[in-house]
Amino acid sequence: MKNNIEGKVIAITGASSGLGEAAARELSSQGAIVVLGARRIERIRALVGEFVKNGRQALAIAADVTKYEQVKNLVDTAVKTYGRIDVMINNAGLMAQSPLERQKIDDWDKMIDINIKGVLYGIGAALQHMKEQRSGQIINVSSVVGHKVGANGVVYAATKHAVRAISEGLRLEVKPYNLRTTIISPGAVDTELTGGTTEPDMAAGYQQFYEMNAIPSDSFARVVAFAISQPEEVDINEILFRPTRQEY
Repeated sequence: MKNNIEGKVIAITGASSGLGEAAARELSSQGAIVVLGARRIERIRALVGEFVKNGRQALAIAADVTKYEQVKNLVDTAVKTYGRIDVMINNAGLMAQSPLERQKIDDWDKMIDINIKGVLYGIGAALQHMKEQRSGQIINVSSVVGHKVGANGVVYAATKHAVRAISEGLRLEVKPYNLRTTIISPGAVDTELTGGTTEPDMAAGYQQFYEMNAIPSDSFARVVAFAISQPEEVDINEILFRPTRQEY
């Protein structure tokens, strides 16, 4: 295998843009079989078309991570088509920032559903297959705010702290099955993430911060590839990375 990536079957949620799309491109270029999940099916179908044209194997599956049966279908289809699932990347996320006093309840609910339950659904969908294989890797995407909390983004930070807690508990539970677990916590990376904030003043502030500091999404893709490419006996459990110029 090339860097322990070539030939691996890798499912990615939130693959229609940003971090998920960048990871799909990088991993496909290194010979992985990528199974892309997202709500925007047209986008991932277009990506798959590019990969297939370049001689790679890929699938596009409609998958809303707030619905367990759709996430399970994503993973089950990968296994049915290719015989296994080697890596599950729980990437789909929503950042909707606002002070708690504004009581943006709908935003809170959506972040909990996507950022926490979506990760749990991805784990649940992949875990049994990986246990039976006695091999596999689950990569969960947290954030720099999964390590520190700031004002005006408390609920988002809470969801990303939860991802880290879930991932550490998962790491402990899957040791008997020879599985690897990785948390990746990006700082400011250029994606559509800032578009999830519904409060205009908050959105403007975050947009300005990202315009000044964000690094390209392929930085995330290279981190993902690094974690996967390690020998099977090496378990990269956590990576936190930021733009060099980012203080927070």
